[in-house]
Amino acid sequence: MELIGSPLQLASAVLVNLIGLLLALKAGRMLGVRRSRAMMLYAWHSLFCLAYSLYAVENGADALVYYMKAQQGEFMAPFGTGAVVNIATVFVTGLDLSFLGACLLFNIFGGIGLIAFDASLQAATADKSRLLRRFATLIVLLPSISFWSSALGKDALAFLAAALALFATLNMGRRFVLLASAIFIMALVRPHIAGIMVIALAGSLVLQRRLPLGQRLFLGTAALAATAAMVPFALTYAGLGDASGADDIMNYVEQRQSLNTEGGSSVDIASMSLPLQLFSYLFRPLPFEAGSIFALAASMDNVVLIFLAIAASGQMFRRRHKLAGNRAFMWFYCLLTWLILAITTANLGIAVRQKWMFTPILIYLFISLLGRSRQSSVRIRMKSRSTLAPAAPHPGMIKP
Repeated sequence: MELIGSPLQLASAVLVNLIGLLLALKAGRMLGVRRSRAMMLYAWHSLFCLAYSLYAVENGADALVYYMKAQQGEFMAPFGTGAVVNIATVFVTGLDLSFLGACLLFNIFGGIGLIAFDASLQAATADKSRLLRRFATLIVLLPSISFWSSALGKDALAFLAAALALFATLNMGRRFVLLASAIFIMALVRPHIAGIMVIALAGSLVLQRRLPLGQRLFLGTAALAATAAMVPFALTYAGLGDASGADDIMNYVEQRQSLNTEGGSSVDIASMSLPLQLFSYLFRPLPFEAGSIFALAASMDNVVLIFLAIAASGQMFRRRHKLAGNRAFMWFYCLLTWLILAITTANLGIAVRQKWMFTPILIYLFISLLGRSRQSSVRIRMKSRSTLAPAAPHPGMIKP
């Protein structure tokens, strides 16, 4: 398999990347990200698209299978792998895209997702210290995010859905259409994760006291109706459509724990406790477990995540935070997704890719707990100065 097979395919790849840049700039404007910053983020993401394409051609990847199916003009079922192949088929056959061009096509989805993720973290740190804002930028530039979301496959669309859901949830009342769009995008590639989104949304609307009662009732009813419609489909997609009780669910979990256990990145999660399963899924591989340059890069990202989780956990116990509204949706979605994936994924290579379906939202929750707003810091300094300042003399007192 060649990256580019002809001059026409080179021209089509350049055209796709230019269109992607224009779309990224437009998305950045809509999301409140500066033009120069949006351009930088899209360029950064595109570099990883090139790196992934070279890696896939040399070592093999699912993206190659998707591309060959798209070359055949094959249309499949509209969900999961079929959604990826169908989107690629339209452009690969229509524009004669090369493998690199097809990856650049999906790079657009991941690049816009990266800009939405950056916009959310900028909102979380807007009134905080410069150091924390720079740390948020460092997180956006983590290699694992851009590497896995820049290729032809499900991960680009899943990451886009997660990032758009995060941004929409920051102002759920005004961005409910955007949130619904994010759920739809997730349903295309990961219907069971979209089902979790809908369940989390229904639960959060119960706690959303800021919305008027009529709006809460309407949105809550719509969310419950969507839950009733999506959950059975999501269970069928995940392989639990015939489950009739707890025993069937346990058998399914045990069967999932035995899959993808070949290779150096597999772990025996069946013998682990639940806390260790959760830790392994989100924070491994660690640096001393890395067996390749890609595993080492992923492990360094995990070190940053561990630091962020520890720092945020300390603040969580010091401060009192209300579990209401958008935060309720974020926590419900992250914890449910993390739990389900952690007990059913026995391969760290798969975990490194799939955890970005919820980790952006978890990172936002963590980083929003860190630091103190500049207004609060000013109030504290003014209060401390007034406390330490000498009392003004009484009018009747004689100054020494």
